[in-house]
Amino acid sequence: MILAHRKHVLVGIKFFPSADELSISLGFVEGVLVKTSRISGLYKVPPSDRLKIVAENTSLNDEEIEAIGKSGLSLDQADKMVENVVGLFQIPLGIATNFLIDGREVLIPMATEEPSVIAAASNGARMALAGGGFVTSSSKPVMRALIQVTGVDDPHGARLSVLARAEEIAARANEKDPMLVSYGGGVVGVEANVVNTRKGPMVVVHLLVDCRDAMGANAVNTMAEALAPFIEEITGGKVYLRIISNLADLRVARARAVFKAEEIGGPEVVDAIVLTSALAESDPYRAATHNKGIMNGVTAVTMAAGNDTRAIEAGAHSYAARGGAYRSLSIYEKNKDGDLVGSIELPVAVGTVGGATGVHPVARANMKILGLKSADDLGRVLVSVGLAQNFAALRALATEGIQRGHMSLHAKNVAVQAGAVGDQIEAVAAKMAAEKKINVDRAKELLRDMK
Repeated sequence: MILAHRKHVLVGIKFFPSADELSISLGFVEGVLVKTSRISGLYKVPPSDRLKIVAENTSLNDEEIEAIGKSGLSLDQADKMVENVVGLFQIPLGIATNFLIDGREVLIPMATEEPSVIAAASNGARMALAGGGFVTSSSKPVMRALIQVTGVDDPHGARLSVLARAEEIAARANEKDPMLVSYGGGVVGVEANVVNTRKGPMVVVHLLVDCRDAMGANAVNTMAEALAPFIEEITGGKVYLRIISNLADLRVARARAVFKAEEIGGPEVVDAIVLTSALAESDPYRAATHNKGIMNGVTAVTMAAGNDTRAIEAGAHSYAARGGAYRSLSIYEKNKDGDLVGSIELPVAVGTVGGATGVHPVARANMKILGLKSADDLGRVLVSVGLAQNFAALRALATEGIQRGHMSLHAKNVAVQAGAVGDQIEAVAAKMAAEKKINVDRAKELLRDMK
């Protein structure tokens, strides 16, 4: 267990542990030790050699190395994961370096099709090293199940009836997953709200479920479905929806990093990033792109770990709008020493057991590279990568502009589309980038000149 069960206090109808257990910076429990995350020039060596370097810095065995190198998933395995399988669609898998999280060096597998994401995360993490890397904390892994009750004549009275039997509701739900309860999880609280809709008021019951190291969808959905008849009996209404909420506002992770002014380009860069952050905190048009940059990193790690990227995306963006207006998920400030301090808070509905994490060979190998022992650890990695990614983007905006690095990588893709191979790719891409004229027609002209 990550958090020991100690004295509990009653908070309304929520049966949470005492407040000091809700936000504790625990760091990583003992797992796979990374020799170093600071691998200089990794991008300069061939992909097969990069994998060897990663293996040397972790404890990957030959089978796991082979799985990563060959994508790992067979057609037969894929056929058992989703319906109507006809083939496999591959996404590049890279490794972000330089991460120091709660005093532990971590190599970060990232699955993404977008150029510059992995390089930016690595660069952001490198610039955080002088300030001590990323310091994280998290809440308990509590998810919500929603039970929608309609057709109630006295919805407010029905709400009180539900709350009056909260302990009985929790006990009945826990009977549906004794294994989860045996690991210290299960229902930790019951809520009930009256929600006014265009079809009239409805009672919405929330089961608050500690899911431990699972993402939790299967567990909470099973509990909600089993409770539906009992909730109807209590309220006299008709239950329709009984399903998890992906707004995991009780299951959050936080990260903080100090970026030394001299490391990131000086006081002017610090001030520029603070000003950019201030706009994202107030303007949804800027916040959307700001948060997209965060999710570039978060989603890539979530994918690599075999978790549900859609759940993470939905939770993050709804969390950003929880105050009634869409805002940034991160904040940047200047401390008394003139350094930049970045912080982020994000819902992290992820698991290290169940789902594709336990089925996909590459996902299993990636989890080993990360050296995780729990879903809590994975959540802390996600927010650290999100903050590194976000910082790198803001720094680029404050200095040379976001397009410089991105277009350099984009130029290589265009060169390949035009038919470049081997050394031609770098040569054509470099020429187009220098000309600031990156398109397939120009790439073909340059190839013809070479020939």
